[in-house]
Amino acid sequence: MSQRRGSYRRPSGTEARRPSIDPSRLVSMDKTSAIPGSDDFNVVFIGAGNIMFGSDEGPWNHSFRLEHKLGPRLKVVAIVDPFVERATSVLQQKCDSFVVSAYKDTRVFKTFEEFVKNMSPRDRPRAVIIGSPPMFRGSIQPGRDIELQILKHIPGIAIFVEKPIATGEEIEISEAYEVGKRIADAKTVCSVGYMLRYLRAVQMMKKIIDDNQLTVMSTIARYACAYESIAKLDWWDKAKSFGPIIEQGTHFCDLSRYFGGEIEIDSVQAHSLEWDEPAGKLSKQAIDESKIPPERRIPRVTAATWKYDNGGVGSFTHLVALQGRNYSCEFEVFADGYSLKLVNPYVAPVLYIRKPGDDNETIMRFADDDPFFSEISNFIDTVEDIEEDSEAAQILSSYEDAVRTYEFTWAIRKAAEKSAAALKAAAALRHDI
Repeated sequence: MSQRRGSYRRPSGTEARRPSIDPSRLVSMDKTSAIPGSDDFNVVFIGAGNIMFGSDEGPWNHSFRLEHKLGPRLKVVAIVDPFVERATSVLQQKCDSFVVSAYKDTRVFKTFEEFVKNMSPRDRPRAVIIGSPPMFRGSIQPGRDIELQILKHIPGIAIFVEKPIATGEEIEISEAYEVGKRIADAKTVCSVGYMLRYLRAVQMMKKIIDDNQLTVMSTIARYACAYESIAKLDWWDKAKSFGPIIEQGTHFCDLSRYFGGEIEIDSVQAHSLEWDEPAGKLSKQAIDESKIPPERRIPRVTAATWKYDNGGVGSFTHLVALQGRNYSCEFEVFADGYSLKLVNPYVAPVLYIRKPGDDNETIMRFADDDPFFSEISNFIDTVEDIEEDSEAAQILSSYEDAVRTYEFTWAIRKAAEKSAAALKAAAALRHDI
């Protein structure tokens, strides 16, 4: 897995500046107006699930943000989903609502190939939004190569793809890099949905770091999920979801890279609390974990540390520990004289800032922020290329960048599994002795 380091690694002592946006430009959805214009903006949706159309489980809903961003210009020419009944149902709901103009001519297809065969010139999209499950993307394997199919059949079309970019075996990471390379070589506009980068609080942190020319010394991340509310059996199965670090913790792993820079993959170390250890017993699971083979059950805690290319140190602890519905998440950055702590980024972000010369913390609250809208808004503005100011619209997570986060999450999982296996082997040896 470390084979890519030679070709991707920057020379020692250099550090690329991560793309950023002035936080004052990230305006909430209710304070913006649809992009003016009379020309249609054709879009294809890949996937008709919660990410695309929303649910009670979370704030995601790409169709809603696109409707607001593009207004009457939005024309969803197709929804591609093998579950035709689900796609037809959500389409009917849209046609029964005030956004009917965007969906009245939408057609449903089982596969992308079926859409391409039936696509007329007037159906050609300007953007494809990929919200299908990650096991069906990020690969060069047939049936899991939606990005390459788009490049082949409708080149030049912008792509927005959800995170993580894939969930497959570790050996397939090189395929994800190949997908990223082909997207970059084709000069295709592509944005990956690491929406936390688009938080105003996160961009305020970037602004403080950049304005003061700081070098990050350490990042400390903690993500404690409310497991009682996770009723999807596949999430608890490492063979299906590939574990909480890859599937859920990916956002905080991505933020770590966003602030700390590239990671020395070989430096990653991790430990885990497994389901069958005394401290790993859970009392309020909403699923029957006995239906999952023991070797495929997820860890309850994963704690990782690593080194950044610049010498800094990072850490991340993911916990399957809380009950109820509310998660507990914090992300902290340290630089010379500075502490920047982001609390509750998913619901009501609060930023605690400590600066040189003042032992007290300044508190900034960011009410009514919607990073899902900001990421879609910046993606559309980039596609439209309507701003003369090059700093106005920025895609903060490219495909190749997202693959590096994917590789990093796999490194944490493998390091935790390696240490767990070593501890079990040592315990067995002591027992035998």
